[in-house]
Amino acid sequence: MNVHLSLVEGVLLGVVVVLAVALRIIARRWARHRRSRREDGRGRPWLLRRVPVHELDRVFTPDTTLGYSHETTVTFICLGPLPVVGVTSDYEAWILAVLARHATTMFEFGTCTGRTAFLWARNSPAHARAYTLTLDPAHANLYQAAASDESRDEADALQETFVERYLYTGTDVAHKVIQLYGDSKTFDDTPFAGACDLIFVDGSHARSYVMSDSEKALRMIKPGGIILWHDYRGPHRARGVFEALNALGTRLPLIHIEGTSLVAYRATPHERVVTPEIVVAPTDDALMPDLSGLLGMSVDRG
Repeated sequence: MNVHLSLVEGVLLGVVVVLAVALRIIARRWARHRRSRREDGRGRPWLLRRVPVHELDRVFTPDTTLGYSHETTVTFICLGPLPVVGVTSDYEAWILAVLARHATTMFEFGTCTGRTAFLWARNSPAHARAYTLTLDPAHANLYQAAASDESRDEADALQETFVERYLYTGTDVAHKVIQLYGDSKTFDDTPFAGACDLIFVDGSHARSYVMSDSEKALRMIKPGGIILWHDYRGPHRARGVFEALNALGTRLPLIHIEGTSLVAYRATPHERVVTPEIVVAPTDDALMPDLSGLLGMSVDRG
């Protein structure tokens, strides 16, 4: 009798152990699933409103049968499954490339591999220019971390500066890219005030840098222009970006593009009188902002 009870107790104990392990596994997977949903902008809403990309620009309005129109045709380099550090997804890069089709002055905070700069140069009008700013790896000591910034944000930012050859290097559109070197916190945005059609903020993920870059971008964008930010991924990934954009979203109508980590803002267009005159494309000299005020900046005109 005692032997029989011992066997039953042993079986029951084994069942309890198995159930406990199973419940622990399920709980972990459920927690990961909930966090993933939150970081993808699903489940409980984030502060920034999630919208389809056509709410950013009508060029992305899809045909209900055929999908996106020929107006979104661009020259494109697919990233695919390659583990390249610090780049946009293929969908995000396509959005950036399409927006460049009618932009003449573009500015990027954070060059990284130069993929965005190349796509902008390749798909923009012939007289357009793409300015892109990164920290020269030889001057990494210029990085200015704030006390409240996370240490990993500094490490990630410095890692992305160690690129010696960019994707646009040696191409037939390299002349359209103006490479700027320096720390974005000390970057003088005065020459670009109200001059940019399209701006991409994708530099350091540290909150202090995102706020600094954003304030400069808001001064640089022209009426009707578009600013995009990358890596709005939630509080557990790129926390600095998440917190900075949520704070900025309390005073500006920022939107989170569905299926991406992109946040966007279109500057309010000013009313102006349009006369039926012939529009002459500006020359390269007229298009180029006066860069003489960029103290401490190194400039490479491609």
